[in-house]
Amino acid sequence: MSVLLIESQDEFLDVCRHIQESGRVAFDTEFVSESTYRPALGLLQFATETRACAVDPLAIEDLTPWWEIMADTETEVVVHGGQAEIRFCLHAIGRPPDCLFDIQVAEGFRSRSYPLSYSAIVNRVLNKRVDGSQTRTDWTRRPLSSDQLKYALEDVTHVLEIHRRQCKWLKTHSRLDWATDEMQRLVDDIAADDQTPPWKKISGTHKLSRRELAILQKLADWRESSAAERNRPLRRVMRDDLLIDLARRKPQSLKQALATRDMNRPEYKRQLDQIVAVIRDALDIPDNDLPPRVGNRRQESTSDEQVISKLLSLSLANRCAELEISQTLVANNRELTELVRYHRFNDQKNGTPRLLTGWRQQQFGQLMLDVMDGHVGFRVSPPGADTPLLFQRSDTNS
Repeated sequence: MSVLLIESQDEFLDVCRHIQESGRVAFDTEFVSESTYRPALGLLQFATETRACAVDPLAIEDLTPWWEIMADTETEVVVHGGQAEIRFCLHAIGRPPDCLFDIQVAEGFRSRSYPLSYSAIVNRVLNKRVDGSQTRTDWTRRPLSSDQLKYALEDVTHVLEIHRRQCKWLKTHSRLDWATDEMQRLVDDIAADDQTPPWKKISGTHKLSRRELAILQKLADWRESSAAERNRPLRRVMRDDLLIDLARRKPQSLKQALATRDMNRPEYKRQLDQIVAVIRDALDIPDNDLPPRVGNRRQESTSDEQVISKLLSLSLANRCAELEISQTLVANNRELTELVRYHRFNDQKNGTPRLLTGWRQQQFGQLMLDVMDGHVGFRVSPPGADTPLLFQRSDTNS
């Protein structure tokens, strides 16, 4: 297997043609995200069955041909923990990957461990070890050393063999559809999040009045634009808690704005004129045009909901142990509470819970409903049993 660092557009296009002909490629990226609006791409790594290479995005004029391949329906792109790669594709061409396989997700359907690091998966599936010495590298600095390139390429070298073994196991155990459904959900969730208005990602909005919410929306849009223009992380332009506080205080002068705690910091003081102007604009919005108030997305659980959710959590953990699947992949505590509210207390404002859709419904959701309805009970297993609990279906005719 030849190894190359691609630094010219023509060589890059040749790699893209090779990937299309191969039909399946392992893909990874190295990036730096601490000091920029969006992660700064430092390296792309590819591996097919016959070729491995790294691509220098700082030297390549146009990476679009690769992102177009990643979003097509013909090429299977295999990644590990591919959230960042999905976002890179979305931001580059406005479309998500179409045929993505994530070995990290797949491993969660073969064991109760999720998410596992790449090195842990390589060790578990292939019984090999990979180097982790370059995890603190600044991938945007040049030149890259041979050790750095070797480390980066190792992130794709074993991926296709892991993918092959995982797919064989998942097919044998009738779980390949579960895994691919979950990978598509991952892509869809990231795409939806990317389209979410900036203010909706800020917690505490349910406590704001309509006027305060209008101010927050304007401030959040201003922060997003400012961060993009200055290429700085959102939190360094303005923290979430300060946006909320400004929306409540509604300062209309520099003096009033400085009364907000922490606003006297130099990086904030330089922006006060813009901030006050944004708030004034929001205060001029007619009452009839104000946004509706926001409901609490994280409603406090009642004592009954908490008790039932804990009961379901025990049932879910036991079922996951039976199937040797990660409980983290199946449902979290919030999703269990949503199920309780939906089924037991007829709360349908959030739609059908995820546990009652797809493979989750088939393998877990119906069991949770049966436990709540009293059709299934459980008892402690005898010593030496595979799981701590035994489920028993009740006689519904008695």
